[in-house]
This record gives sequence, C-alpha cells and structure tokens, in this order.
Amino acid sequence: MAQLTSRQLDILKAIAEQFIESARPVGSETLEKKYNLGVSPATIRNEMSKLTQLGYLKKPHASAGRMPTSMGLKFYVRNLMTPRKLSVAEEVGVKEKIWEYRSDFEQMLEEATRELARRTHVLALATGDKGEVHTRGLANLLDYQEFFEIDVTKTILSLVDRVDYWFNIADRTFASQGEEPFHLLVGEELETEFLEPCGFTYQPYKTDSHRGIIGVIGPARLSYSQVVPLVDYVAGLISEIGRI
Repeated sequence: MAQLTSRQLDILKAIAEQFIESARPVGSETLEKKYNLGVSPATIRNEMSKLTQLGYLKKPHASAGRMPTSMGLKFYVRNLMTPRKLSVAEEVGVKEKIWEYRSDFEQMLEEATRELARRTHVLALATGDKGEVHTRGLANLLDYQEFFEIDVTKTILSLVDRVDYWFNIADRTFASQGEEPFHLLVGEELETEFLEPCGFTYQPYKTDSHRGIIGVIGPARLSYSQVVPLVDYVAGLISEIGRI
C-alpha cells in the first residue's frame, strides 16, 4: 500500500467525514471552503485524482465529486478517525440493561442486541450458541436514504434470515490469526449483490462456554466514531458478564 502524504491524509479524512455527514460525493470547492486545508481547489483536485488512482476514492457517474471506496473508508476508520469516548453514564446505562439477564445468556444476548439498536439507530445483530441470529432495529434502516432503494432493503431483509451467512463471518473471525482492533465489512466485502452502499461493523465476544459476534448493519457512511466504541463496549460486556 502506497504511503500517503500528510496533505493526502488530510484530504481523505475530510472527504470521509463529509461523505458520512452528507451521503453525497464531495467536491474540491466544498473541501476548500469547509475544511481549511490551506491549498487551492486545483491542488485539492489533483490530490483527489491521485487518491482515486490509489484506490481510496471513487468518482460516481455524473458527479464531479469523489467519495471513499471500501478501502478508503476502512483506512479512515482505522487510521484517521477519532473515536468518541463513552461517558460513564452511557457505560452504566448499557451495563444495567444487560446485567439484569446475566443468568440467561441467550436472553442477555437478546437484550444487548436491542440496546445496541436503540443507541445506534441502525440494525443490530448477534449470533448465539444454538444456531440462531438475534436482530433488532430493522425499521431503523428506513431512516437512511440508502435503503430507499428497494433492492438494497430486500437484500438486507433476506440476509437477516440467512443464519449460515452470519455464522460464516463469525467462524472466519475466530479462525483469523490477526488481532484486529475492530471488524468492519463495507460494500463488496459483504459479498452480496446490492449491498455496495452498506456496512457491517462488529466485534467477537467469547466466554468459557459461549462465543459469537455482535454488531450493527447500516449505510456504509455509519457514524463510526460513535458506533465503533459502543459495539466494542457491548461485546466486551457480554464477554465479561458471560464469565460470571
């Protein structure tokens, strides 16, 4: 992977954040006016072209702007994003909801999924031990323009019932040797037609007798700075409480 210059990093970060906010391709004039990059729109356009050639950005049809590719979004989340720290009140609130069901692991997983959907405003999903998948928040997806496309929504609805799909992701996660700080699948990485505008961020949980994944599905432009720390915290709680 090519080493990016500090200017290219600044531009990629700005484009990713603007895309997450607006869901639209980002032009050089917008970047120059809003992000104080200290260079002209012409220079920004030149750097955008380089980032496109390197695979971090793409240019949609009939648009002068750019938007992040799956690779660009993942690079932003892993290297440029500043995660929001959960407040003590948030941590306590989540733990209180889950703790109540500590004697019944599957019920605890169900409640964790419900709480995650409520706080992230997208679809939350978790794999359990007995071949089931817990989901909550399907209706939340209709708040995002990406899911106004009937093929995208139909694909998500059908995918929710494909238990094998989610357990394959879980199995690959536990089989992988790398220690990922978090897990993110975007666009074509979901390996399903029509899900190019979608993203799935998740974390594994593991106790002495249980293991699986829990995360959220939504538009590729999820507010990762807020969602990633919350998913990470919930997965950690399940692992912690499940050992009690």
